[in-house]
This record gives sequence, structure tokens and C-alpha cells, in this order.
Amino acid sequence: MKIKFVGIQNFRKLKQCRIPFGDKETLFVGANNSGKTSAIDALINFLDTEKQKRFSVTDFTLSNWSNLNNYAETWRSNKPENIKGAELHEWQFLCPSIDVWLDAKVSEVQKVAHLIPTLKWNGEPLGVRLVYQPKDIDKLRECYLQDFEAANKLTEKDKDLSLWPRDLKDYLDRELKAHFEIKAFLLDPNQIEAYQILDDKSSSLEAYPFSELFKVDTIEAQRGFTDPNAENGKSGGSLSTQLSEYYNRHLNPTDLPDEDDIAALSAINTAQGLFDDRLDLSFKSALGEIKTLGYPGFSDPDIKLSSRVNPIESLDHDAAVVFDVQKQGFDDSVFSLPEKYNGLGYKNLIHIVFKLITFRDRWQRVGKAQRRRSEDDIAIAPIHLVLIEEPEAHLHAQVQQVFIRKAYGVLRNENDNDNKIGDNFTTQMIVSSHSSYIAHEAGFDKLCYFKRETATSYTDTPCASVVDLSTVFGVSKKKTLINKVENTKKFVSRYLKTTHCDLFFANGVILVEGAAERMLVPHFINSKYRDSLNQSYISILEVGGAHAQKLKPLIEALGLPTLVVTDTDATFNGSKERPLRGKGYSFGSDTLKDWFKLDGKTLDQVLDLPDDQKVKKNVRAAYQCGIQVDYNDDGEGKEAIPYTFEDAIALTNLKLFKGLKTSTGMVKKMHLATIEDDLDKCSEKLYRALDGEKAKMALDLLYDIAPEDLEIPEYIKQGLDWLNTELEVSNRDFLGDALAPQNKDEAAHE
Repeated sequence: MKIKFVGIQNFRKLKQCRIPFGDKETLFVGANNSGKTSAIDALINFLDTEKQKRFSVTDFTLSNWSNLNNYAETWRSNKPENIKGAELHEWQFLCPSIDVWLDAKVSEVQKVAHLIPTLKWNGEPLGVRLVYQPKDIDKLRECYLQDFEAANKLTEKDKDLSLWPRDLKDYLDRELKAHFEIKAFLLDPNQIEAYQILDDKSSSLEAYPFSELFKVDTIEAQRGFTDPNAENGKSGGSLSTQLSEYYNRHLNPTDLPDEDDIAALSAINTAQGLFDDRLDLSFKSALGEIKTLGYPGFSDPDIKLSSRVNPIESLDHDAAVVFDVQKQGFDDSVFSLPEKYNGLGYKNLIHIVFKLITFRDRWQRVGKAQRRRSEDDIAIAPIHLVLIEEPEAHLHAQVQQVFIRKAYGVLRNENDNDNKIGDNFTTQMIVSSHSSYIAHEAGFDKLCYFKRETATSYTDTPCASVVDLSTVFGVSKKKTLINKVENTKKFVSRYLKTTHCDLFFANGVILVEGAAERMLVPHFINSKYRDSLNQSYISILEVGGAHAQKLKPLIEALGLPTLVVTDTDATFNGSKERPLRGKGYSFGSDTLKDWFKLDGKTLDQVLDLPDDQKVKKNVRAAYQCGIQVDYNDDGEGKEAIPYTFEDAIALTNLKLFKGLKTSTGMVKKMHLATIEDDLDKCSEKLYRALDGEKAKMALDLLYDIAPEDLEIPEYIKQGLDWLNTELEVSNRDFLGDALAPQNKDEAAHE
């Protein structure tokens, strides 16, 4: 049994989204404020029974309060036909909810019998919706109107007075928990692909449906680590506290003792006796002084010191766990430090891993926990759901990768061949992260990408959607294309495994073909777009010209503004040529042919292509076009057409290249080209120089010329200007008509 996917509705930014769960790990990625934390909190609030009372009015999708407040306004009407929100089904499509779809085998029917909607069930996915809804609408209406009318009478006398509750949202900000609860409803397996609407005929289940199916454990982002110099150096996140709790639950010899505990109990008893004798001797003088004050009298009980040697209390202090600096195992405190003086990174790693061990052993009832089980708590829940939020805090890159590589194995006890979990029990680990290193290590197929969606109307609110990256490339129905699709998917997965996956946390993307662009474009952004692009999170990826278009499905799925910097690669009869007009030349760029559908056009047509035809969905192409060059400073401009980025740099910065005094390699060749007699000879010589080592050319250029002194080639400048504009638009929460009310009625309502 496993969770197939969940659907989250009306929870903060998650208006309506579907999140697939992997068989093992699932990683939530996305830019800041994209909904990852909201998804984790929704799972915690609905599925972790110990934390289900954490709901607040801010958990409702913001735009829904307009309708809910409108319900409350109609409650003041004396006409029944005007009253809205009197039935539960009117609330359910506006209240936070989560759909949980399970895959269960027919052999597991006894565990899911209460979730089967029909006697004809044959192993289809089972769906349950949990809704955070009003307990009793009539009582809610009565209580709200009582408080609202009382406040309204006072505000009528003083218009400047603002009293609680101003509206239903304000009322529920205080009284939400008194009037709302989680109720469960079965969903129709035949409508698994659609969002199902509950109506007035939908009846709720009597009890919470997942009590015996899920064991939910959570590691939240705020783990309470403290600084050694803080006033209160102890926190609930200390390892000593965790060890104490683990010992008490799974190892404590005084709890349900058996034969294996006799030696430990005997040692504790002996130690207690010796310590009591020592206490009597040590305090004899002090207690004698107390007796001189008249206590104890003849009828008063005497004072007797008796210790209670408790190994749990001995563990629960900061010095119980120390770090051996010498690593020699010597019984010498000189080379040991209390745990609070170890680095936060190691403390965080140890904390998380030990938490996972504790979760696993509590789920499996290891040790004393097995004997402590009651008759009502016999079966182990078949699904262990572990939610981890931002594990990367304080961890350096390599440790982040080690963690995500090993965490699931810890939960499954894979290092212990004698104590592995059976196949009938499922562990599903959900991790939300901002770390490109964790995304890199987790693998492409395990990622769920959270994408921000801008509001496009005044009554909407900015929301988020979820992209299952494992399905981005799809499966072709034509056998001849199956291999191509699979090979493309493998290429992208392997490519992302060899690069940092900051693509999944960026606001915008720039794809470049060569190392020179990869090195110089960031300098262009830093020097020429300091107050705009330079302040955005932009991922720059170097992909060869023959492979850039393979990223198309992924780039379009992410929806990020993307600039593709490519070369035209002029050709004639299959051979590369220096680009010239009127020669009937073609172009060799696979990106332009496949991604932008320009195959069949001539080089001249591509050079003259309008700007709007260089944009496909969220992607724009930037490639070399004609440059007007005043080569001899005589005021007469002439067109030169670069072949690649490198000669475009030289033609755009002729004076700089002409004035170079010392240069080497390709830079020197380009310098010599720029001092030719005319532009045609210069362009020809630049073209011939391109056979050199281009990456080294960029390094030499950075050595010889300050990047801020370089002018950006026009085609790249146009592309960066487009990207800058798109980022300004995509970073807005509201667009177009959403910036102002649609009409006076809406304005008055708001």
C-alpha cells in the first residue's frame, strides 16, 4: 500500500493542485514563495493527528474570503431566499481540503474496507477528501451575528471606531477552532482525474479514516538549535534530549523489565546504595546544623537523603553528550567538549538522522515500545509518511548530498540485514528544499516543481501549481518516437546530474552554447543590469547547440522566462561559411530549427526575422544579426555579420581590440584582425581566428580587458532586455486588470 498522490485545495497559495508521491522519496523544489512550505504544512495539518489543531484563517486561500464574508453579510437579511452559506456543500469548495489517493492491493482489503465505495472494488485507487469545514453552520451564524451586532451598535455611534468582529474573517481569526473541524468524505475512483465536487448528498465518515493506515512523522524547518553563548543553552533540539527520549521509549530497563534487564537493574541498585551512604556522610555536618535550630523535634520526621539513580535524567543535560576531540576513545574529559560547542551543521545532521532513527523504531515498535502496545494498538500502520522541511540548514554542500542519499536508507534500516522492514510496509519520504545540491543528488524523476501563478483578475489571488517532472517528457504513442523520447529524457537527467540544479530555484534561465558566453554573460549582467537582472535569481546553463532544444519540454513546463543564446552557424551545401547576405546560405543551428521551427528558412530570412517571431511561449532566441560598424571612423556605417559570440564581441568593441598592447592566443588574432585596412578583411580574419580555443579566449579577454568596459553585442543586449522585462512581469503578484477593480461594485465590495 502507498500514497499515489494528494490533491490540495484552498490552502494558502495552493488553490487547486495535484502532487504525485514517489514510491520512496519525493522532493519539493521551486523558487522562493512558490508554495513548497504551504504543501508541507497542509500535509502536516491534515495527516499528522497530533498537529491537526494548527489551522488559522491565514490557511484559507486569500481570495476565498470574499465569498465567505459575503455569506456572513447575507445572514443579516430577513429574507430566507437571500441567505447564502446555509449548507455545508456551499462551504466545502472554499475551505481548505486535501484529497488522498491510495494504491492498495486486493489482498489488503481488510485494512482499507472502510474506504471502499463499492462492493465491486477490484484494486482501483481509493480516494478520501479531508475538509476543514464548519461543525455547525447554524451555531456559527448565531454566534457571529451576536458579536457582530453588538459591535455594530457601538460603531454606529462612533464611525471612527473599529471593533471586533469587522467581518467573518475577523471573527474566525479568534473563534476558528471553536467552529471548524476536519471531516472525511469518500471519492469516486472513476473520477480520479477530475476534481470532484461534494454536494448536499455527500455524507462524511464517522471517524478519521487514516488512524490505522498512516504513521506520520515530521521534521520542521525550525529545529531550535542554540548558540553556546545564549542565555539558555539548552533546547528541545539537543541530541542529549533526543537520546533521553529514545532511551525512555525503547531501552529503559525499569520499564516492563525482562531477563535481559537484570544486569542493568542490579548495577543501578548497587550504585544507588553506594551513593546514599556517601550522601549521608557528606551531609552529616550540614544536617546537624539544622537540628540545632529545633528541627526535627520529638514528633517530626527525621531527614534522610535518598538518591534516585535515573539513567534518563543523567542523559538529559547538555554535558551528557560530549564530542571526543582526539577520537582515540580515551576516558579523559580534557579532550572532550559538550555538544553545544559542536558546529551547528553537524548538530543539525546528527539531529535529523537520529530523528529518522527514532521515527523508524517508534513506527516498528522496536524494543520496549513493542511490549508497551495495548490491545487497541496491535497492528503497525502499513504506511510510514515522513515529512522533512529544509534539511539543508547549516549543512555544507557535500553533507547535504550525503544526507539525501542516505536518509531513506535510514528510515528503511537498510544497513541492518537482520532487521529490515518487510515489503508489506511502505515508507514514503517527502522533503521540501531550497538546495540545488539536494535536488542534484535526488535525481530528476523524484522532483515536484512548484510554480508561481500570477493573478490575472482583481478577485483572484496569486497561487501556485505543481509540475511532476517525471512526466514532463511524456510517452510517445508512436513506436518510432519512443526511443527518441526516452533518449531525450535520459540526456536531460544526465545533464542535470552533471550540473548544479539551481534551475529549479531560479526566477529566470539563460541557456548558452559555449564556455565564453557562460563566463562573460554574468559579467554583462553585473555591470550593465546592476539594478535589475543582477537582483534576480537567474540560472545560466551551458548546453551545446545540438542539445539545447532537448531541454524544451522541461523549460516550457517550468514556465520560467528563458533566453536561449545560440549561434546561427551559417552553412552552404553542408559546409560552414562566413555569413554573408545574398549568397543563398542556410544556417546550422538545431535550436533555431527544432525549437523555434525555422527549418527551411534561409540565412537571410533568419537575419531579418521580426522580434516577435523570436519568442515561443516563455522562451526567446538571441542569435547573431547584422551589426552596423563605422570601421574607419568616417561616419559611414557598413553591415558586418558575426559567425559566433567571439567575433560579435570583437566587432562590437573594435576600439578596445584595436588598442590592445599585449594579448595572446585568440585575443591576439582578433586584435590583429581589427587593424586590417577594411571591414571585409577584418571580418574574414576574425572568422578564420575562430578555430582557436574559445574558452581560453574568454579567460584571456577577462585578463586583458575589464568586463565593465566591454559593450554587449546587440543580439545579446536585446535578449537581456527582453528577459529583464519578462522577469519584471513574472515577479508581479497581479497583472493587467488585476491591478485595479473591474467596476465600481467590485471596488465597493473590496
